[in-house]
Amino acid sequence: MMQDIFANEVGRWQGRGALVIDVREPAEYAAGHLPGAVNLPLASLTLTTEISASPLIVVCASGGRSARAAGLLTRAGHPEVANLLGGTLGWLRENRPVEFSDADDRH
Repeated sequence: MMQDIFANEVGRWQGRGALVIDVREPAEYAAGHLPGAVNLPLASLTLTTEISASPLIVVCASGGRSARAAGLLTRAGHPEVANLLGGTLGWLRENRPVEFSDADDRH
């Protein structure tokens, strides 16, 4: 089952063991992502739908790519998939914490 969730629901999902998957490109991910998120670009996800974790939270920049990814994961048989409405941009607008990867070369 796929559902849309808001930023204030992420913590509750993570408390149940949810894995956060960021489907943006590596450079976007490096520029700031949700704490604990793993980067699996949408293009890679279509090739690698074998993710055993459940539940899953899928996030992108604003919610478009993640909605597509959540649909893919649901069709692949994942029982509980959430799309983060507003994506990383919405997360940042709410002044929520982000992490930066070591590959980040911000100036």
